Amino acid sequence: MQAIINFLRGSVLFTVTGAFPERFLNLCAQAGVGFWDLEWLDPHTLRLRVSRRDARRVGPLAEKVLCEARARRHLGFPYFLAGFRKRYALLLGLALSLAAVCLLSRFVLTIEVSGNETVSTAAILTELSRQGVRVGAYGPGLDVRRISQESLLRLDGLAWMSINLHGTRAEVLVREKLPEPEVRDESTPANVVAQADGVILDLEVLDGQAVFREGEAVLRGEVVISGTMDLREPEYSAVDAGQRLVHARGNVWARTYRTLTAQIPLEAQVKRYTGEKEIQWSLLALGRTVNFFGKGGVFSEGYDKIVETHPLTLPGGRVMPLALRRTEYRAYVTEPAALNAGAARSMLEERLLERLDALIGEDGEVLDTVFTVREEDGMLAVTLRAECREQIGREVPFAGSVGELIPGTSSGGEG
Repeated sequence: MQAIINFLRGSVLFTVTGAFPERFLNLCAQAGVGFWDLEWLDPHTLRLRVSRRDARRVGPLAEKVLCEARARRHLGFPYFLAGFRKRYALLLGLALSLAAVCLLSRFVLTIEVSGNETVSTAAILTELSRQGVRVGAYGPGLDVRRISQESLLRLDGLAWMSINLHGTRAEVLVREKLPEPEVRDESTPANVVAQADGVILDLEVLDGQAVFREGEAVLRGEVVISGTMDLREPEYSAVDAGQRLVHARGNVWARTYRTLTAQIPLEAQVKRYTGEKEIQWSLLALGRTVNFFGKGGVFSEGYDKIVETHPLTLPGGRVMPLALRRTEYRAYVTEPAALNAGAARSMLEERLLERLDALIGEDGEVLDTVFTVREEDGMLAVTLRAECREQIGREVPFAGSVGELIPGTSSGGEG
């Protein structure tokens, strides 16, 4: 605490040299001149600090005991201000800086979003900007509760939102809706239908009546498990007892054969930069753009636009809403160029395998693959023939009600 008081009052560091410097210390004590940080440099020289108020008395007291006192450093806040006495421009800049800091502290300079996974940060920021929460917004004028409620109504994937203002930083906390569980509608009768041609490897009937058996071939669209169950018991009775409608369920694993084709031209148009370019500099401040050097869109034909943004970053990593943007426009012309056939083939094969994985699903398995390649009319075509093991059953509802009975035909006679 005393160190803070000394800094605010100001102090002077002296060196005192003489035959008997200790007499100077006694004289200071008698005159009421306080000193501290006393340090003997040699038997005839000492160093000490006195307050700014007593600094002018040190010289006369030293002369009385035949010593020489020299001021080495002036320390503290008063001397710091004295250094700006004739630097009016610097003082004005300091005052304006303090005023700018006080003013900017009332505005939103950074927005941070956390808690989102499926809903993109860009979508949240876009909606908040529409509601008025953007870089440069006046913080005290924002009704954060109303903005949170209206944003939730427009962002379907969010269940909760909270906007907290911490000085120039707006903290947006969100919580996403839990995914709704898949609801199986089993109140309507349905068949399990094959969604691809194949040979049935494994048939698991959970409900319904199997139409095919393992080892039999099935075509796409054929009913594998029927939702119309036969109630007749042929081993005990010759009477047709009718049928009952159910929602058929089951797994149909089959060996399937997939054929996929992809192609690409062997000659493509590529860019060649002409060397012409234009550069435009812009200043981004509080969400606004000010172009102050160069011009854009100077080329009548094709050009690439390359943007580099250099934000102002404070110590600690805090990004300020002030940035310098460099936009470069580079002119180009397109020219035909031959593609590398080997690289093109590898790319097409990779795409076909990705399409195959999407077709058979996560549970499917690729048993064997064969690629064939052909070039025709300037096109490279790659065909994939694959043998797979996949689940091909798909539930398809039909008219009726589960549990509904369909009467059979009664026949018989006495003989």
